[in-house]
Amino acid sequence: MATRLQIKCIRKSDRQNAHERITHIGGQNLDGTNWRLTQETAIANIEGKVYEFYVNRGGYNADVIVSTSRYGHKYLKTVSDGEQPDNLLSLPECI
Repeated sequence: MATRLQIKCIRKSDRQNAHERITHIGGQNLDGTNWRLTQETAIANIEGKVYEFYVNRGGYNADVIVSTSRYGHKYLKTVSDGEQPDNLLSLPECI
């Protein structure tokens, strides 16, 4: 069974451009320590059923899944998002 982790922050290749890709995701462990993964590692962990990720927006948990762009590139998005992964992109910058 995969461990479920909440994503609380992201890093983007260009923070000011909504169309740039997410490079890292991050959150906090139960012991209060921070974790951060590259998008590629997060995708591999989802596909390998090591981790399940979610974001909490407005009290609602949205599961994070792997999607493939029309150009064949894998990326992370939430189940409730359409083509644009707004739930993830609107998270604060990981420090």
